[in-house]
Amino acid sequence: MAILNYTTRISTEKTAAEIQRKLALAKAQAVLSEYDDDAVMISMSFRIMTPHGIVFFRLPANTQGVFRALKADNKVPKRLKTNEQAARVAWRILKDWIEAQLAIVDAEMAELTEVFLPYAQDQNGQTVYQSLEKGGFKSLTHEE
Repeated sequence: MAILNYTTRISTEKTAAEIQRKLALAKAQAVLSEYDDDAVMISMSFRIMTPHGIVFFRLPANTQGVFRALKADNKVPKRLKTNEQAARVAWRILKDWIEAQLAIVDAEMAELTEVFLPYAQDQNGQTVYQSLEKGGFKSLTHEE
């Protein structure tokens, strides 16, 4: 099976606008798009008021990982194995994931902070996932 959304023609800008709208409807107070030196969008950050105060989240789009996956997939035509296509695909995948997470929240299956927790940032900008990974996930392992 080929990578999700590999045939998309939707620009990253259009996808970013769709994501921003979804986050705004979920009560995000601010949304920020970050770009690399080549003007490729690499992440989207947002802040939202929670029962515990304002929490910041940073959602990265690993476009280079998507590019490697496209190149490695024999079902993906050569014309779609570009950095530009990888960015479009990465953002469509991220949009789909955000929609799914917000559906879980809307269905009251979980809180917004709960579903986005790996991407919550501390005061130094490090995400919960990055912090756990840096510590070798020791606080999560159950070794004796």
